[in-house]
Amino acid sequence: MPLIDRTAVVPILPGFDLWDYWPVQELDGRTARIAGGTLHMLLSAPILPDPDARHALARLRLMHQTVAGWRDLGPVLPEGLAPGSREWSGSATVSAAHDRITLYFTAAGHRGEAEVTFVQRLFECSAALTITGGLPGLGEWTAPVESVVADGAVYTRDMAGGGAIGTIKAFRDPAWFRDPAEGAEYLVFAASLAASTSPWNGAVGLARREHGHWMLCPPPITADGLNNELERPHIVYHGGLYYCFWSTQRKVFAKPGPAGPNGLYGMVAEAMTGPWRPLNETGLVFANPAEAPIQAYSWQVLHDLSVISFVDRPGLAGEPVEADLARRHFGGTPAQPVQLALSGTSARLA
Repeated sequence: MPLIDRTAVVPILPGFDLWDYWPVQELDGRTARIAGGTLHMLLSAPILPDPDARHALARLRLMHQTVAGWRDLGPVLPEGLAPGSREWSGSATVSAAHDRITLYFTAAGHRGEAEVTFVQRLFECSAALTITGGLPGLGEWTAPVESVVADGAVYTRDMAGGGAIGTIKAFRDPAWFRDPAEGAEYLVFAASLAASTSPWNGAVGLARREHGHWMLCPPPITADGLNNELERPHIVYHGGLYYCFWSTQRKVFAKPGPAGPNGLYGMVAEAMTGPWRPLNETGLVFANPAEAPIQAYSWQVLHDLSVISFVDRPGLAGEPVEADLARRHFGGTPAQPVQLALSGTSARLA
């Protein structure tokens, strides 16, 4: 990845940390054009002394991006609607008539819990999309419905792990995808394998909508014994092939064992049923530069192969031990998008 100049990073929402984010998409995967721009949902939290503490306060935020810049539209969901103690990553689509938004998101913990837990559940809800004075807005949300539940057999229900960042387990980050070949709808999500005996049991989870209900499918990609977190997985259909991408970090690879850098990884298949083959033979699409290995994270490849992410901790040569050092370096804002080029099993920065 190109080196991020830490001194040039300008927050788009002063007073808040922003990280994982995604645009509202059309049903064919394209980024939707809404009110002369694009509508985004971002994880947000008030700036805290330790940036890692943001995960315990995360709320979804709505922002509109146009050529004039970013405009804050406030929280996506009203206080008390989400069934968790905080809201984690997901995806969103707009109806063909551009009159309704459907949100798929992770509810972390339980509403009102006295102590923060790592329970993760997948929910969905929808709201009317309105345009008033050139600005998009959302009407009253439907009650969130749990999309699909971890079965405890293939997908683990025990999320605690070691309790530290990078050790917790996954049933989160639902990314909606419609297969253009047959029209079937899927949810792709970060998961952990229930039957594994390894602390490193990450997987890409999958559910398919059948007769109006989501049904769990076997994980298309697993990293048992290799990696604990295949985060924010998503599928892009390009050139007649299916590309599954995810983000991961060096610190969540098994020790001892092969370990890749913080970066975007992916596999490719000719059908949703696979077989899935690693891009570039190793699965690594691109990485942060060696001199700034944690400068950005949480990459998402969009329909046009542009790649968005957030500025993590540029200017550091490794993981900071002290919270105040992490705070000084934490970007907490969208990074400059880059462009990907795909050709079969080959992927590179354009």
